[in-house]
Amino acid sequence: MKIIPAIDLLNASCVRLYKGNYSTSTIYSTDPVQSALTICASGCTRLHVVDLDAARNKGKTNRETIQNIRNAVPRAIIEVGGGIRTEKDVEELLAIGVDKLILGTVFARNPLIAKDWTKKYGNVFIAGIDALDGEVKVSGWEENTRLNDSDLARSAADNGIISIIYTNINRDGTLSGPDIENTLRIAETSGLPVIISGGISSNNDFERINKYKTTQIAGVITGKALYEEKIDLAKAVQLYDTETSGVVW
Repeated sequence: MKIIPAIDLLNASCVRLYKGNYSTSTIYSTDPVQSALTICASGCTRLHVVDLDAARNKGKTNRETIQNIRNAVPRAIIEVGGGIRTEKDVEELLAIGVDKLILGTVFARNPLIAKDWTKKYGNVFIAGIDALDGEVKVSGWEENTRLNDSDLARSAADNGIISIIYTNINRDGTLSGPDIENTLRIAETSGLPVIISGGISSNNDFERINKYKTTQIAGVITGKALYEEKIDLAKAVQLYDTETSGVVW
């Protein structure tokens, strides 16, 4: 599996939220580029970057910061989510060298759009399925959808999605442990590689997840535990991170 550190951007700073609540944001760095360099120096080869400003769809983005991160770590795979709702967004992010694009709100509201975009831009789209008690949330987790996470996951592969990032919102930013059970459910339902997100609290969590890597848990995202030094990232990479050369997801 891949260990994928998160860089969540709000007002050009590296932050973490608690269960997705913007009013609980904690700033961990005002230099996200340096954060990316430090992370990659630990051996990580993939970064999960979320534009929290763009996710709220209020006209503000962190595209310039994302460009600077891309330039600073040219060999890392960078996946970006947050506010990707139009072809213009897709083209702008691909143009600055982003490798994978995470579709959350737009995919939940119109899964067929992923198929159209895949035909035009290739196999670069990941579905971000963020759920609270099984219900998919969108627009920076501030809006309900009445969509069941399994139903949305079931539609992913047929619409050009290459993998899924599954986040249990109740676990995100809590250091309470990952939701392995529901992540496995989403993997089985979708038939796609799934990246688990939310709740990582220690290196023991990586060990627990690693036992299931053959059942489609392809990667794990870590954020708060990294910034609060609850994990030894270099050791985790050494023990559990595997090469994915030639793997599309």
